[in-house]
Amino acid sequence: MSYYFTKELNSSMEAAITKVTEELKKEGFGILSDIDMKAKLKEKLNVEFRPYRILGACNPTFGFQALQTEDKIGTMLPCNVVVQEKTPGKVEVTAIDPVASMAAVNNANLKTIMEQPRLMLKKIIDNL
Repeated sequence: MSYYFTKELNSSMEAAITKVTEELKKEGFGILSDIDMKAKLKEKLNVEFRPYRILGACNPTFGFQALQTEDKIGTMLPCNVVVQEKTPGKVEVTAIDPVASMAAVNNANLKTIMEQPRLMLKKIIDNL
């Protein structure tokens, strides 16, 4: 089982991030965090890296259900979506498969809860 869904776009980074954000909203997800790895790596290590953003996406309903089912599941939340420029004008968008990421947790109820966000995240990537 793969642990992610991915799609390559002919797009700029900013246009891809805007599109991803719009698709996430359509499915009830919001962005809790936005980590600019290129900027952070430059700041912390003084190294050059390609444009690479980690968007911490959360659907509050499913996040709440997961927290009620498994009180330490916050260590694995939110659902990350990576937007990275592979080459100029080619951007790859990758979302975590929440079922695969929760496989390490021995809780059948949690797997059931994560089935719906799994379908939603796959749909988001497919719709890009």
